[in-house]
Amino acid sequence: MSAKKKNKTSPGMDLVDGVLTGNVRAIARMISLAEAAKPENRPALAEIFRRAGNAHVVGITGVPGSGKSTLVRGLAKAVRASGRRVGIVAIDPSSPFSGGAILGDRVRMTELTGDDGVFIRSMATRGALGGLARASLEAVDVLDAAGFDLILIETVGVGQDEVDVVQAAHTVAVISAPGLGDEIQAIKAGILEIADIHVVSKCDRPDANATITDLKGMLTLGVRAMEMGGGDWRVSVVPTSAETGEGIDDLLAAIDGHGRHLADTGGLEERRRRILEMRVLKTAEDIIRKDFRDGRDKLSGLMDRVRERRMDPHEAALKLLDRIKKD
Repeated sequence: MSAKKKNKTSPGMDLVDGVLTGNVRAIARMISLAEAAKPENRPALAEIFRRAGNAHVVGITGVPGSGKSTLVRGLAKAVRASGRRVGIVAIDPSSPFSGGAILGDRVRMTELTGDDGVFIRSMATRGALGGLARASLEAVDVLDAAGFDLILIETVGVGQDEVDVVQAAHTVAVISAPGLGDEIQAIKAGILEIADIHVVSKCDRPDANATITDLKGMLTLGVRAMEMGGGDWRVSVVPTSAETGEGIDDLLAAIDGHGRHLADTGGLEERRRRILEMRVLKTAEDIIRKDFRDGRDKLSGLMDRVRERRMDPHEAALKLLDRIKKD
């Protein structure tokens, strides 16, 4: 029985069959429903979640200016050359006014837009801690259910609080570029620990060898990928140039190799479990945050007491939580 026949009254259920057959318009509209975050859309998104779970999800991250978008474009072309379909979720900073994506990475990948085997969606962080909004993860579900083989999540850029991608992807590739001081930034943000694959972009530049050597040197000191399943994986450093195409096939081979490694060692199931655990916690945080926004009237009396120093913020927060639970 089709999803449409199961529940005709729930918004979005009429899109599920279209998503499952790879209809581009249905995919785009379903992702828009995820972004809208309306309770009435939950049954359709829940149905999509039940149909997902087959794609290889790859996180592409690195400091701003390291050439992530250009590299993702080259990687997507290599995936297509291998006969597979690729979905791209490009995470951009949020506009403080509209909440929408500011940069719009889609404009940097225009040569891919005419290919039915590629789907690109720019999405905003919407202020989410860790750099990934809940809707971004549901967009991955939609593309997964639609039959895309590889799904690339391109992050805004690594910072000390923007490493959620390691909890959202099966394979994490960290991009470094020559001349950006990435060896210092890598230690500061802890990205040596989150990488399954290190990628040095713009390797056609004369100073690229220094970055490659620095990364390999730090890896030989014993720094390894986080223990998220498949902990015996040997992290590699792959030099690439999206402009010349050098190393792109090697990068895809490394990604595929890591996927096989996870499947062979049982690490894939461990990463899937941690991804789902993170999503449950993130969704709970979103629900609590919404309850706070909707219950601002409950703050008024408490805030008067805090301003008068008759109650400290911690006690006020506990009382606010208690009021929300009672309601």
